[in-house]
Amino acid sequence: MTVSAAPSGGPRIARSLLFSLLLHTSTYFIADVQLRTAVASAFVFPPRTRISPSALRRAAVASGDFDASTSASASAPSVPSKNDRPPTDPRSVARVEKFARLPVWPAWNGVFIFFVSKIFGQEAAAKLEDAIGGRVCPNFYNPPELTSPFIMLVHHRHSFAQWDPIRYFQRAFILPEGFPAHPHRGFITVTHIMKGGFVHRDSTGVKQTYGAEGRHGGKHTQWLHTGAGILHEEMFDIEPDDGGLPFLQPSSQELYQIWLNVPASEKMTAPEIRLLGDHDGSAPVVRSEPNEKKKTTTIILAGEHMGQRGGVETRSDVTILRVVMEPGTVWAHDLPLSHRTVVLYVRTGAVSVGETLVPVHHTAYMGPRGTELVVKADEKDGADFLMMAGEPLGEPVAAQGSMVMNFSDEINRAYDDYQRGAMGIPWDHKLGDDEWAEHVQKNPSRYGKR
Repeated sequence: MTVSAAPSGGPRIARSLLFSLLLHTSTYFIADVQLRTAVASAFVFPPRTRISPSALRRAAVASGDFDASTSASASAPSVPSKNDRPPTDPRSVARVEKFARLPVWPAWNGVFIFFVSKIFGQEAAAKLEDAIGGRVCPNFYNPPELTSPFIMLVHHRHSFAQWDPIRYFQRAFILPEGFPAHPHRGFITVTHIMKGGFVHRDSTGVKQTYGAEGRHGGKHTQWLHTGAGILHEEMFDIEPDDGGLPFLQPSSQELYQIWLNVPASEKMTAPEIRLLGDHDGSAPVVRSEPNEKKKTTTIILAGEHMGQRGGVETRSDVTILRVVMEPGTVWAHDLPLSHRTVVLYVRTGAVSVGETLVPVHHTAYMGPRGTELVVKADEKDGADFLMMAGEPLGEPVAAQGSMVMNFSDEINRAYDDYQRGAMGIPWDHKLGDDEWAEHVQKNPSRYGKR
């Protein structure tokens, strides 16, 4: 069946495509965190550079992420035997990186935090950001083959105040408070909310509200397999914080969004969506022993930790954990030999892995060898970090805009399918639920339930 657009569908698709490309097109930033641009969106992705398997191998060996003895080819990485390392061999840090943080929602907060970072240092700026919001940090993993199956991580920290007059001007004329309908194909988005929430609507007719506040009923994470194609809208659920004053206290918003690649065999399947959290035990929480004076808390978003397993089907061998540590505590995680990719991102505080310090807002890439990850929290501030680990897919990656496939011709086909309405036709984010439901019923994603 051919999906035809309504008279306004063509311009709306063009606007949505432009919005999506702006939203997902990369901007490169200098290494010392000086901001050279102020993009107002988080979901961006760098233009892809094709690399040969031999070049990939050389880059991996040079960076310390892989070694030539265990990586026979980029497309088919070998797995070391159980005898290669002792069972408790600790994983070490290969590289630490800090990505630029961009001012947005509200941008004036982000600009103020930037100047604070230059005068008082990054640690003071990080604490101020945690308190007032106003920045976003896209972590571009480039080339993505070296962090497979993880494509990208974005850390958002925003706030919306009812008493802020500039906010209403910005919302009406510059930038909506969230991400209007845009397309995806070929990967999974994992969105974990730490403050505030999201309202999701998509072209298969699904609406979900989830987040970290009491009104969300413990549903704090969305697992969206985009499959062959879907349009979705993500708008911030802006309500007073739990226990906050309705008018005076801004609505705090903080979240991670991970782009997780899937095998080629899973890219053109039907889209699937699920909420994870405390409501059904799908995101188990592991706490340190009750008799320990200082605590660690681990939220299992995917995979396994300490004998407990997350409740979602991951489609590849991955583990995603959020870990909160009190000052001076030590946390350990057993790594399967297949998990050659391990990435840590520090949200607050600082951690040490072996002799390497990973400060706040830094990303650490582990080397490929070792069966245990041991992390120690800062003695003063503790730590809150995200750990992503998995088995590399060993497949080519083509990522452009909001699509992740294996080859460039598949990317072109994805955008052609979007422009002809096969993934649905974009809607105005201001539509009420009844109008949105009617629109989606007339213009659904043809890749929905099969």
